[in-house]
Amino acid sequence: MRLLIIAASLLSLAACATAVGTAYGPADAKGYGYTETRIEQDRYRITFAGDGATAPELVEDYALLRAAELAIENGYDWFRIIGRSVDEEEKGGVGLGAGLGTGSYGRRSGVSVGVGGNLGTVGAKRFYTARLEALFGKGEKPADASSSEVYDAQSVIDTIRGRLPAGDAAQ
Repeated sequence: MRLLIIAASLLSLAACATAVGTAYGPADAKGYGYTETRIEQDRYRITFAGDGATAPELVEDYALLRAAELAIENGYDWFRIIGRSVDEEEKGGVGLGAGLGTGSYGRRSGVSVGVGGNLGTVGAKRFYTARLEALFGKGEKPADASSSEVYDAQSVIDTIRGRLPAGDAAQ
């Protein structure tokens, strides 16, 4: 049991050492970063996947930032989010359990009793993926722009880039 706890602790420390947070940029070989798919001329699906050290709020900000960049790159002024989700997945870690049992050996018959239990998972990380579907537009925001789902593209870029970690702001 002691060896199991030591092994779980070491794996937990190793997991902490490898997750550093996903920098803003295109998806890497592991799939962390942004991807986009053009659905129609003025409509995109944007995804940002973060590693186990990237907060869900930052994952959402990065997806919004990419939507704003796509709007500007394609000559649009604003965008409306028409679909949004943030998925959470727990990965890694070590499952711990404990058990106790008795038995009988030898020539005589015996009765066995066992008790077990799940102690949980140690060292698991939560990975977040934000998915947006954005519709782009030109000129003034629509009359119903009071909706929290309509964004001025340049304003989103300026605001979110101003909050990014130093290495990400230069992108």
